[in-house]
Amino acid sequence: MESRDYLVRAMLGANQARVIALRTTQVVAEAQKVHGTSPVATAALGRTLTMGLVLGAMLKTDETLTIQIKGDGPLGGIVVAANSRGHVKGYVNNPQVELPLNAAGKLAVGQAVGRGYLHVIRDMGLKEPYYGTVPLQTGEIGDDFAYYFAVSEQSPSAVMLGVLVGRDGAPLGSGGIVVQLLPDAASHQEFISGLEQRLGGMNQVSSLFAEGRTPEEIVTEVFAGLEIRFLDRQDVQFLCDCSRERFARGLVTLGAAELRQLADKGEPVEVVCHFCNKRYIFSLEDLDTLLQELGNTGA
Repeated sequence: MESRDYLVRAMLGANQARVIALRTTQVVAEAQKVHGTSPVATAALGRTLTMGLVLGAMLKTDETLTIQIKGDGPLGGIVVAANSRGHVKGYVNNPQVELPLNAAGKLAVGQAVGRGYLHVIRDMGLKEPYYGTVPLQTGEIGDDFAYYFAVSEQSPSAVMLGVLVGRDGAPLGSGGIVVQLLPDAASHQEFISGLEQRLGGMNQVSSLFAEGRTPEEIVTEVFAGLEIRFLDRQDVQFLCDCSRERFARGLVTLGAAELRQLADKGEPVEVVCHFCNKRYIFSLEDLDTLLQELGNTGA
């Protein structure tokens, strides 16, 4: 049984569609452990972390991206950051939100998220990052990203995301499959119909990954009968790159006046990383050192 999280890329047909399939059970388990999320918050954050990794896999080497889901539901909002190396991190504003199951007996992710907007911010190393914004369609995350791909990137896509949460709150299975039609597919209605038929008949993604099947096995099963060519695979993980040095630079950007106000309180300053809950303590001596640096730079 495959236990590691990873992502695979494949082509379908005569290069008529591309597929990204990934297992994110350990990624979501780590996020749940770090943030102590309730089942519905775990599902919402887990689906968004999965999409962060999908979008990250589409980036060039040194690019990064941030997903912001700002809804009016009790979850508050979701923030996820990812890079091209298979690293992702994220958090929700209200990790302890509890809601009854929806009418279909599923976790009420759409209700938890509510109405609002999905923002994708890509930092491509230019002066200004790229912003893509669309209104949330259902708050279920998968539907919202399918709409984002269609509107913001003009790429017709099917997005299947799922997180199966156990009674103890930890994920039993998590992953996703994203299928994007390529320009060649437009003139092949038979291929598109076959694709729709297979996607319509597939089991829930979370269940497939909870059964321990690999991304390759799932893609092969779902798209049986179509030509499949696997391109590559990439390990993925929940990883926060915060550091004491980064937070020190953040304190410096406050400016000398605000930093002096903090120092004058006569107490150490504690800062907490939203993404991983790691705490950093800056003593009065540390603050004085930062103030001296500001003085030397003339800030």
